[in-house]
Amino acid sequence: MSLTRFLPVPSDRMGIIWSLLPIENTVILEYGPAGTTHFSMGLFSELGANQENHLFTTHMSEDDVVMGDTKRLEEAIVEIDKNLCPKVIFVVASSVAAVIGSDIKGVCNYMQEKVQAKLLSFEQGGFRGDYSSGIKETYKLLAKEVPIDNPKPQTDRVNLIGFSMGSYRAASDRAEIERLLDKAFGIKIGAYLCGKTAIEDIENMGGAAANLVIRDEGVDAAEILRKRFGTPYIKGAPYGYKGTLKWLEEISGIIGKPINPECLEEINDRISDTVYYPMNTMMLKKDKPLAVLIGEYETITGIGKFLAEMGFPSQKKICLHSLKNIKNPDETVMYYKSEKERMDELENLHRCIILGDDPSMSFCAKDNVFLRISMPVVRGAQIAEHLPIMGIRGADFITEYLEEYLQMLR
Repeated sequence: MSLTRFLPVPSDRMGIIWSLLPIENTVILEYGPAGTTHFSMGLFSELGANQENHLFTTHMSEDDVVMGDTKRLEEAIVEIDKNLCPKVIFVVASSVAAVIGSDIKGVCNYMQEKVQAKLLSFEQGGFRGDYSSGIKETYKLLAKEVPIDNPKPQTDRVNLIGFSMGSYRAASDRAEIERLLDKAFGIKIGAYLCGKTAIEDIENMGGAAANLVIRDEGVDAAEILRKRFGTPYIKGAPYGYKGTLKWLEEISGIIGKPINPECLEEINDRISDTVYYPMNTMMLKKDKPLAVLIGEYETITGIGKFLAEMGFPSQKKICLHSLKNIKNPDETVMYYKSEKERMDELENLHRCIILGDDPSMSFCAKDNVFLRISMPVVRGAQIAEHLPIMGIRGADFITEYLEEYLQMLR
């Protein structure tokens, strides 16, 4: 394991927990030492997740670890079921429970008849990959185990799969996606996998008109729903003006509704207003505009395409999580296992526009223009819910920084 100056990439266990926390009328029970859960709670607070009466731990004594006694887990399941009456209890293995080989799934199987809540288990414990693996497994398990058979059709609803509270500006992107779908088609989002949503929305998600998959980790869940309910899906996220238009056109084709003319006019006006950007970058006499992107795969590839259309080609695209859950990844996207490798790539950059995370900003020279598009947030806080990086408003926000960068070039 390499030394880390800033924050290490979260494990699959962390991705599982932050994906489950926003689901209403459910409880997460972590089987492990209290300290393990305690040190995770700070990150979950930064992500805006409500933990009160949602996240519990059994604690584990040395005897529990040595002898493999699961009595604490059994008692905690019964107590939560009796006192909080959730529809679902998610039992998640801590690192300690995973190391000693605790049979979490087996415990849930024989405890199911003793409680009213549905018991679902996650045994990864932080050893099967980074957070992208965790959220992928969460989407899959929810799609497989929670939706009811024969749901009532919801022709005015679509599900959003691949939404993650761990993504930067997640709440703002959610609001922009909701705005676009309402303005373009007059439709709403049924279930979020995984954002703030009721467990009942997930139970009925098989009745939606379509599934919108905004990151690769959600494809397997969409396939499960397609096979169970025949629900069609599209994959892609609305980054940039042309990217947003293409995304809406694909949705239009799959749900059979035309895009509202007012929405089309809004997007086409933006495209017309920015058509001169590539020409301006070509007229520079000395500098060559270059972009560097650091973040989650869909974010950097989506924004990278938008920047290229605007005349700002990407010199580097660095993914902050493993690419193993990405099908046919872009060959220009790099992933570095160690922080030092990433530092070495960034330290010699000059007069670029760098879109990334706070640690990356600290590595780079001050003669670059920097825009935060990725977690983690080290300086300041993530508070606003009206500043997306997706959709029309997200493209507006990014374009302002492109304008700032363009003005410093010669």
